Amino acid sequence: MITMNEKIRAVTKADIHELKNVVDSSQLFPSEYLNAMISDFLNNLETEEIWFTYIDNKLPTAIGYCVPEKLTEGTYNLLAIGVLKESQGKGIASEMMRHIEQLIKQKGGRILIVETSSDNAQIAARKLYQKMGYNQEAIIRDFWKEGEDKIVFWKRL
Repeated sequence: MITMNEKIRAVTKADIHELKNVVDSSQLFPSEYLNAMISDFLNNLETEEIWFTYIDNKLPTAIGYCVPEKLTEGTYNLLAIGVLKESQGKGIASEMMRHIEQLIKQKGGRILIVETSSDNAQIAARKLYQKMGYNQEAIIRDFWKEGEDKIVFWKRL
C-alpha cells in the first residue's frame, strides 16, 4: 500500500491482536469477527480490499476497512474506521480519512461513501464526515435494528 503518512500503513498478520483491542475499545464491531473479515486481505494477493492502520509508539491504534463497490466505476465504500478509545480526539480518524481518500484517488476512484448509524455513539463520527466535506445522502430507517437508522455519507474525490 502506498502511504502518504509514515504512521499509516497496510495491516499485517502481526497487527491482529492489537487491532482486536482497537475494535473492542472503539466498539466498532465484535472483535471475534475480525479474523474472518480480514482473511481475504491477508491471504489473497488479488484482493481489492483495503485494510489500513495507524501506528503510534509501534502499536496499531486505529483500523480502517474500505472496498470498491461491486458493479460501479470508481465508487468505494469505507465500511469501518475506529480509533483506540484512549487515542481518540487526537485527529487520528481525520488522518485516516485523508489517507484513504488519497489512496482511492491513486487507484482511479472518484467517490467514497461512508455508512454509519443514527445511534448517539456515532455522533462524533457523523460530525467528522461532515467536517471533511461529506454530504449526508440517505437515511435508511430501522436498518441496523428497530429505531437505529443507517446514515449514508457521500464525497466526490
